[in-house]
Amino acid sequence: MKLVIDCFKQVKGAGKSIGIYNLARHLVWELAGKQNAKQSGQNEIIVLGNSYNRKDFDVAGVTFIEIKKNPLSKLTCIKWELFDVSLLAKKLGADKVLFPRGYASMLHLTKEYVIIHDMIPFYYHEHFKGYFNRLENFYIMRRLKASARHADKVITISEASKRDIMKYAHADEKRITVIHNGYTPIKKEVYAAGGEDYIIAVTSKLPHKNAEGIAKAYMHYRKIAQHPLPLVVIGTNGVQLEGIDRELQGITWIGYVERDEELHRLLHNAKAFLFLSVAEGFGFPPIEAMQLETPVVCSNMSSLPEVAGDAALLVNPHDVQEVAQALIRVTTDSAYAKTLVEKGLRNAERFNWDKTGDKYREVLFDEV
Repeated sequence: MKLVIDCFKQVKGAGKSIGIYNLARHLVWELAGKQNAKQSGQNEIIVLGNSYNRKDFDVAGVTFIEIKKNPLSKLTCIKWELFDVSLLAKKLGADKVLFPRGYASMLHLTKEYVIIHDMIPFYYHEHFKGYFNRLENFYIMRRLKASARHADKVITISEASKRDIMKYAHADEKRITVIHNGYTPIKKEVYAAGGEDYIIAVTSKLPHKNAEGIAKAYMHYRKIAQHPLPLVVIGTNGVQLEGIDRELQGITWIGYVERDEELHRLLHNAKAFLFLSVAEGFGFPPIEAMQLETPVVCSNMSSLPEVAGDAALLVNPHDVQEVAQALIRVTTDSAYAKTLVEKGLRNAERFNWDKTGDKYREVLFDEV
């Protein structure tokens, strides 16, 4: 069986999410490794890539074809995903084509398997119209709908995303398979303790990440906590928040943390981790905090209850009283915090690339 994986549009650091790039990279590695170990010669994997991603996708066990086009050109990418990739896959004799970015071809010349990570563009259309270019968002929604309806198989990363695909695209449930993302274990290191205790939150400037909700909940926490801890916010500098004083007492906005070692130190040394996103396809940050033995207070919306399980204190991200009380409990009840840490370590073990790779291999190679 000949599988073509379309990675032409994957450029590290470009586009909406490094998460999609990392999934595609790890998936190629896993499939290639298992190909060498278990099915040598039985299946062929061809990766369509570009000059930017060759170093990550040109690995033993696959045939890498560098497409001599510019993956940073929107027009080139639109033409590629609508027509060119399908024509090339047919020419290569592909039995199946896998699209990790969520958009299948319009031509359907071979069996097409598409990974749809989330339906967040529809969430923005309902709740934040005008935040993104409306024409571009409309195009994305149309392409997601068409891909979900017409692909031979839709793979998604959570039951929550599956429900959204069925809701917005009216896709056939029988053609949708859920495979949770894998996660690379964090190398255990000894992180030097900082000074005072603090709470840490991860967010971004995007509205669905709910930086404003974090700030408002923390303001309430400072009012009712007997001994409130300071808050460190990663991912935004806070300047885009309307009606929120960036100089609010107790909050330090540190923006993007480039080095993993520094991020892990901050997470590990925190007294509690706060994540109040209102829409996620999966949600890696709580798993990262769990691996680093930090008790998690997490939004109860979208995919997050599914990912966090019983290893986090789940809260309504819009209820400042509930969030504030949760922060007080996690930072003052040491026995409860210890229980969350222990559960978090076990929960994080659910997500690993070896299991994820096996499930993808079963869907891609074993299913007729």
